[in-house]
Amino acid sequence: MEFDVVDLSRLQFAMTAMYHFLFVPLTLGLSILVAIMETVYVMTNRPIWRQMTKFWGTLFGINFVLGVATGITMEFQFGMNWSYYSHYVGDVFGAPLAVEGMMAFFLEATFVGLFFFGWDKLSKVGHMIVAWLVAIGSNFSALWILIANGWMQNPVGAEFNPETMRMEMTSFFEVMFNEVAQAKFVHTVSAGYVTASVFVLGVSAWYMLKGRHLELARRSIAVASSFGLAAALSVVVLGDESGYSASHTQKMKLASIEAMWETHPAPAPFTLIGFPDKEARETHYAVEIPWVMGIIGTRSFNQVIPGIDQLVTEAESRIRSGLIAYDDLMTLRELRAETPEDVRLSFEDHSEDLGFALLLRRYVDDPREASEDQILAAANDTIPGVAPLFWSFRIMVGLGFSFIALMGYFFVASNFRTGRFPRWALRVAVVMIPAPWIAAEMGWFVSEYGRQPWTVDGMLPTALSVSHLSVGDLLLTLAGFALFYTVLFAIEMSLMLKYIRKGPVEDVEETDRWMARHEHRLRTHDGRGPFAEPGSATGATTPAE
Repeated sequence: MEFDVVDLSRLQFAMTAMYHFLFVPLTLGLSILVAIMETVYVMTNRPIWRQMTKFWGTLFGINFVLGVATGITMEFQFGMNWSYYSHYVGDVFGAPLAVEGMMAFFLEATFVGLFFFGWDKLSKVGHMIVAWLVAIGSNFSALWILIANGWMQNPVGAEFNPETMRMEMTSFFEVMFNEVAQAKFVHTVSAGYVTASVFVLGVSAWYMLKGRHLELARRSIAVASSFGLAAALSVVVLGDESGYSASHTQKMKLASIEAMWETHPAPAPFTLIGFPDKEARETHYAVEIPWVMGIIGTRSFNQVIPGIDQLVTEAESRIRSGLIAYDDLMTLRELRAETPEDVRLSFEDHSEDLGFALLLRRYVDDPREASEDQILAAANDTIPGVAPLFWSFRIMVGLGFSFIALMGYFFVASNFRTGRFPRWALRVAVVMIPAPWIAAEMGWFVSEYGRQPWTVDGMLPTALSVSHLSVGDLLLTLAGFALFYTVLFAIEMSLMLKYIRKGPVEDVEETDRWMARHEHRLRTHDGRGPFAEPGSATGATTPAE
């Protein structure tokens, strides 16, 4: 097997990013759920909710610490493996990352300490505010990172400066409110909320199957299913927003996700299932649902979604336009202040297509010397891997709808069926724990792999973004990162499993005394009081039927 510097650099960053994203969704969601639980504690003064806050907060803390460790190393890779990318777009890409460090990460890290060590030093309301600040910091951190990533998907608010040969920011407002970034943010945090909800639901279901910590488990299921149902529904709605955004910002990605080789009359159908064949440029055994893709992608019945073949033709045209920009740029670099005005005007007219000319650097050092066959090959390079995108998207969507069904069932059961759950449902909840991570990783794969062959869509090809490293350097660092991240993942799993098996250990006596008094009051009122809880008429809680 031959190793390539570009492919190894991509593999290393993909591995570290996907490892890191194992921790991110749970951090985003658990921070909110813990804050909700503490808010209920402050409102009701019931010790069981304080115990729940501490227990789930401990699991949040483990995940948070290891998530930080995996995230820091990722940022060093920009300078190590992607030095030309850092040079080319650092003025734009670095801004939101700097804001994330100053505004979000420090906020989050500061108040995490107060959350864990401030229980006996802060008032109840003060500690609750700290919990919400931790949650806000976690979500703000995701916002700025996704603003940076969204700019790579849809580079707005910046322009190329031929004097410095770099991208320079022209509008921070446009970068911040980039429609792709905003759609990615709300979709990603909602997915994190689903991940945490399924995690809390599954762990609580395991406790009920074991007959342990039943009061904590039953209340945790009620909170997780309510919050998770809202989050799961929002993921679907906000995913639709991402599809609409891609229809006019990343047309090739959308066409590849749908394996849409030819342009269909509007409204385009949605391919439910099929087997994309990139060589033959067709999808075998396709099962299509009429109109659905056109409505999702354009929110209209008459707007056309271009197919892959049409987009390749457009890419070829943009490569030829980019060659004019490239030639003008070389003249600008050579003559500088003495460059004729007509050359400057020509560059301005074609500069948006300069990145397409750079695709030819894969085949020839000077794009102006490219042959017709090389131009056609570069145009075809704009097609990402269709089959992996097609199936990854459908796995993600299928799991998304399964989360709605899971949360919907437990929401109804916990609120309208006396809080009793059949054992088969509890087992399903436990089995479903890994599913949100699979869906999240599939989503990131679609987002990042679907952008290829670009690091910055339409501007900077991935092949030009890498550092001048040797294959040996990359193999060594790849092995090192793989070992380091695997050790961290093993530590995460062992600690999480240890504390889950251990269960809640704080405030146990106080909670038990309160529960005994509470059950006595319920028995005194025959379980019919205005605050009676499910299963209270007999003074006991039935974990499963």
